This record gives sequence, structure tokens and C-alpha cells, in this order.
Amino acid sequence: MVWNDCLRDRKEAHAAGLPYVTSAELSRLRITQAKRTEERAWLAEVSAVVLQQSLRDLDAAYKNFFDSVKGKRQGRKVGSPRYKSKKDTRQSIRLNTNAFPLQDDGTVYVAKVGNLKVTWSRRLPAAPTSLTVTKDSSGRYFLSFVVDTEPDILPEVEAEAAVDLGLSAFAVLSDGRKIDSPRFLRRAEKKLKRLQRELSRKAKGSKNRAKARVRVARQHAKVADRRRDFHHKASTQIIRDNQAVYVEDLAVCGLARTRLAKSVHDAGWSTFVGMLEYKAALHGRTFAKVDRAFPSSQICSACGFRDGPKPLHVRQWTCRECGAVHDRDHNAARNVLSEGRRIVAAGRAETPNACGAPVKTGTRARTAR
Repeated sequence: MVWNDCLRDRKEAHAAGLPYVTSAELSRLRITQAKRTEERAWLAEVSAVVLQQSLRDLDAAYKNFFDSVKGKRQGRKVGSPRYKSKKDTRQSIRLNTNAFPLQDDGTVYVAKVGNLKVTWSRRLPAAPTSLTVTKDSSGRYFLSFVVDTEPDILPEVEAEAAVDLGLSAFAVLSDGRKIDSPRFLRRAEKKLKRLQRELSRKAKGSKNRAKARVRVARQHAKVADRRRDFHHKASTQIIRDNQAVYVEDLAVCGLARTRLAKSVHDAGWSTFVGMLEYKAALHGRTFAKVDRAFPSSQICSACGFRDGPKPLHVRQWTCRECGAVHDRDHNAARNVLSEGRRIVAAGRAETPNACGAPVKTGTRARTAR
């Protein structure tokens, strides 16, 4: 509510041609004075830290929007802040150390809420500086702690690997290893269809429909959890085994608009590549993306001859120049490895390469969640 009230004030001031409403003025009007009104008296039942953090998050959203408009922000453009709804599938609050402590019995005390029983996924390596409480669409609550840690640099190894992502096999490495695609969504489709049919038969606005919606959300959450667990295990193993990792920068958004859309979303390539990137930075490994325009499937990895484009159903082909027989995915991975080594050898670490793809070498501290 604080977010929406403050956002409305700034939008109305902009539409009226008035100056930008400062955070101090919004805090006075929409938090301090609002608590004294009958309509917003319930704000006094909530920790003041949560209300202030919501205002800070709005400030950060506006800063990102202004930086994007001015061209100061890298990556995709950021739109202006939007209103939030109590019907949003994800609800969250953020607290600093003034509003929560960790208790000796393993519970977490949250101001104005009380002690929360927690199922810990791991021990915190240091005292947390921030806490985010999140409720997902299936009604589950998660606590995310921000902890400042030093990089966990792994011992150096000689091996390097390139990863070719696909659908028939989730990933093929340049050394020939294949990681099978688990297809979590496909395996859960039968149950999801049944639950979706039950949901569609419930009257809109009824309690039974709300219960059916939660059952569908929980099944989707199980699929997402299994996929995330698979991504973490596979990415960690690749980072531990190799000093440098190279991947192709796939056009996932484009592929997600084709007849392969469901399989592309089920694979979760973008999430997997993101895990490889941040784990490489965390553990002192080199990470590089090869531009999607690089013809990895057209070049013979044995002699370098470019044999031309090939349709997706061609999984094996013979080079017309040297006669080498190639598995399509393994050959592409070997070509990505060669191109990745060329990019790193060119000395463009932490800067765009010739094709515009970034190269990262990880030796810096990062914030762990």
C-alpha cells in the first residue's frame, strides 16, 4: 500500500507538471501521517522498517528507470515503476538488521510478527545484513538472507570446457560428455492437465476455485524446484571440473516463440547459463559467451571448413573437405571451445569481445543468498 500511495503521488505530480516528490515528503505523508488516519491506521501494526524499505525500493525502481532512459544502464531497458496488487502471485517484504535477529533455538524473530520456525537449507557463513520474506503463488514462505562473504576460490585445473545447449540432450560438452534432458514439465504434464481441468470447472470467485488454483500452483512449484535443483548440480559440477567455461549466447526469446516453445521453457537455458556465470565469478573461474551469430554448427572442428547451414533434423554430418564424421552437438561444442579460447586470448576480460559478448574472470567478492 505504501508503494502504491507513493507511486500515485509521483505520477500525479508529474502529470500536473509539479516537481518530483522527494522521499522525505512521501515518508511524512504516506507513512507518518497516514498512520493517524482511519483508512491507513493498520499501518501502525506493521514494522516501520518494512514501510521505509518499500519506499527505498520505489526510489531504486525510479533510479533504474531514469538510468535506463539516459542510457546509463547496461542490458535491457527498464520501464517505469508499476502499481502492485494483493493478487500478485509473489508477495515480499524486506527488513534490515533493526527488524530481525537470529535466535539461539534456530528461529528468526521478525518485528511485529514474532518468532518464525525455519527449515534451514544451509548454515549462514556470516551475520546477515538483510532479510527478505517471500510468499510464492503456492502459499509457501521463504527467507532470503544477504550475507557478505569472500570468494571461494577453487584450486586451478587444466581442463577447459565449452557447453552446447540443446533439447534432445540438455547439454553436450566439448569433451564428448552429454547431460540428458530431464524434461520435468513434460513428465508432469498429465497431472497438470488434470489439475487444470479441475480448476476450470470451479465457479469463479468461489473458495473451491481458490483451493484448486493453489493445487495447480504447488504442482508447478514442484516442477520448478526439480529443474532448479538439476541446474544447480550440473552447473556446480562443470565449474568445479574446468578452469574456463564457454557457452553460446542463445536467442532464447526468439526460440520461445516457435513450435518448440514448451520444450525451450522446460529446459531453462537462461537460468542455467546465469548459474554458470555467477559460480564462475564466485569460484575464480573464467567464463565467456560466444556470440549467437558464430556458426558453431556449420564449421568442421577438424579442419575449419565451413560446410553451410543444416536443418535441425540433421544430427550427424560428414565434412565435404576432410571427410570427418561429426555429431552435430559435439562438433558445435568443440567450435565454441575454440572461439571462447580465442576471445580470452585476445585479452578482453571484463570487456565486450569482437561480437559483443562479455568475458568474465571471477576473483571478486559477491553477496551470497
